[in-house]
Amino acid sequence: MKAIVTGADGFVGSYVVKELLSSGYDVLAIDISEKPHRLEPNCHLQYFSHSIEDLSFLDQFASNKAVDVFFHFAWRGSAGEERSDEIIQLKNALSSAACLRKAAELGIRRFVMAGTIMEYETSQVVYAQGSRPGTPYIYGAGKTVAHEIMKPIANSLGIDLVWAYITNAYGVGESSPRFLNTTLRKIICNEPLEFTSAVQNYDFVYVTDVAKAFRLLGEKGKANRGYLIGSGDAKSLKDFILEIVKELCPNREVIFGAVPYTGVMTPLEDYSIEDIQNDCGFSPTISFREGVRKTYEWLKGLE
Repeated sequence: MKAIVTGADGFVGSYVVKELLSSGYDVLAIDISEKPHRLEPNCHLQYFSHSIEDLSFLDQFASNKAVDVFFHFAWRGSAGEERSDEIIQLKNALSSAACLRKAAELGIRRFVMAGTIMEYETSQVVYAQGSRPGTPYIYGAGKTVAHEIMKPIANSLGIDLVWAYITNAYGVGESSPRFLNTTLRKIICNEPLEFTSAVQNYDFVYVTDVAKAFRLLGEKGKANRGYLIGSGDAKSLKDFILEIVKELCPNREVIFGAVPYTGVMTPLEDYSIEDIQNDCGFSPTISFREGVRKTYEWLKGLE
C-alpha cells in the first residue's frame, strides 16, 4: 500500500505517517517544514518540503508508483489568532479542493480529509436565530466550506471522499494553547483552576487512536460518508476536568462558573463513534486517564 500525506510533520499528520509506516505502507510525506521535526528517517518514507499550493512535483512520483490513498491534513491556522482569519481559512478550503483535484488527476481513487467536530457546532450557532458567534468559529466555517465544495467535486471526478470529524485530539508532541494543554499547564504552574460552568458536552481522543482511525478510514471508509473520530466516552466538560484533577492533583480546589459560558450545546449523540466502529472496526485503546498522564508528563518536561 502507498499513501500521500500532506501536513505530514504536523501533530496529527506525523502520527498518521508513523501509523501507516508501522502497518507496511510506503509514504510520501509533504510538509512546509524544511526538515521534519517529528518524523524519523525510514526507508519507506519520502519527505518533501513543499507547499500544497503547487503539487506538480507529484506527477513523477505518482506516474511511477500507484498511490492508494491521499490523506490531507495541511491546514494553516488550526489554533491561535489565525483561527479567526477568514482569508486564511477560505484559502485553506480552496487549497484542499485543489489537492482533491490533483489526487484525481494522479489516478488516486481515495481521499481522506481531516475535518472537525467544530463543523457541527459552527452550523448550529451560525444559523440559530439571534445567535452571536465569535470569530473563532471562522475556523469551523472554513472546514465546513471545504466539505461543501469538496463533496460534489469528488463525485464529479469519481474519487471516493471520506470525511473525518476529529473531536479533540491531544497527546505527546502537541503544545498549542488549546483547552487541555492550558489546563495541564495551570496544574504544572500551580495556577488557579477556574472554569466556566463547563456543562457543554465534550470529547477527547488520544492522538495514537486518531492515527489508527485515519488508517482504517483510508482502508475501509465509505465514500460520501463522514466519520466522527472520538473516544466513545463523551460527557460534560466538567466531568473531564474533574477526572483530570482526580488523576493529577486531587487536593486542588476547582472553581466552576467563574467564567461565563456562552457557547452552544452539542448533543451527546453527535459524538457517537458507531459509524466508524461498524464500517472500519475502529476501537480506541488509550483511556482519558492514561492519555492525560502521558501528556502531563511530557508538558512538565518542557518547563
